[in-house]
Amino acid sequence: MIDKLNRVLEWLIICFLTVMLFSVLWGVCSRYILADQSSWTDELARFMLIWVSVLGAVYVSGKNAHIAIDLLPESISLKNKMRLDIFVSSVIFLFVGCIFIIGGGRYTYVSFKLQQTSAALGIPVGFIYLILPMAGSLILWYKTLQIKECMQMIKQNN
Repeated sequence: MIDKLNRVLEWLIICFLTVMLFSVLWGVCSRYILADQSSWTDELARFMLIWVSVLGAVYVSGKNAHIAIDLLPESISLKNKMRLDIFVSSVIFLFVGCIFIIGGGRYTYVSFKLQQTSAALGIPVGFIYLILPMAGSLILWYKTLQIKECMQMIKQNN
């Protein structure tokens, strides 16, 4: 299940990066070759950057490959390393729960409630920021699985 989700995330990120690339290329071409820049290219590229960044964070979190200082884990026993991993995953869990789920959910709700639309594309801004609670849910799921895995390893080493 995790491998399938990672593959889906990889392809989504690739697709959004491709859309962003062509949006920027079209914006540059329309500005300098046609002398009339398309108004929607900048906005679409910005929205794609938001989605790529957030989905990239989900992907890295799922692979447990985020930036870390590994001096302490290298010098402690496996059991204590697993405890440290549980602590770190718990802190990430709390942060994502507060920022992505609660904060992103509220921001998305307010955007839909106020019926905000993007200037050039005319789409509801809530759809753009809906990625925050969605990504937060996926990160929480990944971290829950990682915490369970660490707890099982601790039990096996007793």
